Amino acid sequence: MSAASCLLTEDQFLCSICLDVFTDPVISTPCGHNFCKTCITQHWDINVPYKCPNCKDVFFTRPKLQVNTFISEMAAQFRQSAQQKTSSSSSEQQVSKPGEVTCDDCTGTKLKALKSCLVCLASYCETHLEPHLTMSGLKRHQLIDPVENLEGRMCTKHDKLLELFCKTDQMCVCMICTYSDHKTHDVVPLKEEYEGKKAKLGKRDTEIQQMIQKRRLKIEEMKRSKNFFSYYNISLYITTVIVTLN
Repeated sequence: MSAASCLLTEDQFLCSICLDVFTDPVISTPCGHNFCKTCITQHWDINVPYKCPNCKDVFFTRPKLQVNTFISEMAAQFRQSAQQKTSSSSSEQQVSKPGEVTCDDCTGTKLKALKSCLVCLASYCETHLEPHLTMSGLKRHQLIDPVENLEGRMCTKHDKLLELFCKTDQMCVCMICTYSDHKTHDVVPLKEEYEGKKAKLGKRDTEIQQMIQKRRLKIEEMKRSKNFFSYYNISLYITTVIVTLN
């Protein structure tokens, strides 16, 4: 069984509907394509006439589904092998530090994420990122440098990354927004706007610190002046007493 599984590619263990390793794989006869039993059942529950999601063959009567035990065993072995690989490689990867984006798929110790997926709305470490680099169904997904709260960075209207800033409306927008609601607005890259505001805040912080320093110097000067006059008054009083006694 182990030797046979080595001859198969990872794509052959994936259901083309959920893009995950087969769970109870069944054959949609007579075309012969394999799917998870739950996936194809739900697909045919809402799609009539009954078609194969892969080759689009039409079945005039709903095919009777039977679990393919051979493929099921192969998929289970592949899943176990992948889990063992993940476990062994986790120790070689970097554990996430405070402030770093963590892998959403890691259980237990969270590893540092290398990429975030704009389709899955999740971040992945080196091990969990591998399917996006090797499996045909996931290679089409758009990967970016890891970011936190990925779902909150997506345009709720177009499901695209908020990578632009509309100066007219003072809000973050996606690329599609610039062709619709913000077509004639002043739009710049979000990073450019961030760097500009960061520079302004830095300049303002410097000015505030200089103002605070000036106030401190003035207060110290007032304290010294107060101490001088107090010392002068005491000296004058002592001199007057001495003259009076004489």
